[in-house]
Amino acid sequence: ALKSPGPFTVFAPNDDAFAKLPPGTVQTLVQNPPQLARILKFHVVSGKLTKADLEKLGSVTSLEGSPIPINCSDGFEVKNATVLAPNIEADNGIIHVIDTVILMG
Repeated sequence: ALKSPGPFTVFAPNDDAFAKLPPGTVQTLVQNPPQLARILKFHVVSGKLTKADLEKLGSVTSLEGSPIPINCSDGFEVKNATVLAPNIEADNGIIHVIDTVILMG
């Protein structure tokens, strides 16, 4: 999906976010490409949305199809993750670095 011109908004978990997952989770996902693709698409939204844009929306729909709640009342949170570095410009959109891998449901 990210190979298309976009623009996209990506909620990108940092290394510590992946380290917080239960042992074996990453290995299991690598061995299950459809599930891995679904989780990765849950971290991507169509359009270039800054923190200010997201604050006004309150919720966005991921490329995976599920809603992602946004909370900017006390900091900047995306579902159950805290945004550590917002508004990083990319060639085909914008990146917000998060501290937790977000999951559907």
